Amino acid sequence: MRKYPIDSTEAMARIVAVALLADGALDHSEVEALEKHELRDNLGLPAATLERVLHEFCNDLLQTARAPNIGQIELDAQLVDHLLDDIQSHELQKKALAAIVNIVNADGSLNAGEAILLSRAMSRWGLELHQVTRIEVRDAKLLSPVVTAQTQVAEA
Repeated sequence: MRKYPIDSTEAMARIVAVALLADGALDHSEVEALEKHELRDNLGLPAATLERVLHEFCNDLLQTARAPNIGQIELDAQLVDHLLDDIQSHELQKKALAAIVNIVNADGSLNAGEAILLSRAMSRWGLELHQVTRIEVRDAKLLSPVVTAQTQVAEA
């Protein structure tokens, strides 16, 4: 796997590439999410740099990653952690996590590879989803007590 400088444009582009390929293949909806959410602009990634790094990452994966099915790749946690460690700036980590969320959510489903990437990024960077998304987390309210047959007998 190529080594890029910490917090470099290439390191950030590779995080985007990992998100694009986390489900094992490059999906059209995920590529569209780059434009829809203006992710390249938000991350300061020129199109040519992203395209070059994506190709380099694919070449590196062909040499190192598991491929259980033809045309699909499988990322392991150790590789994901190694790539995530190339982003050290807390602000860049928040931007990268927001981009990961938008990319993996583009097709409306979250598969195992995408879930692993999200959880590893959150854990490695010490971030939570509410810090990078508009999702509001509220306390659950108990609407009514649960009454079981044993509770009714005991009360009688």
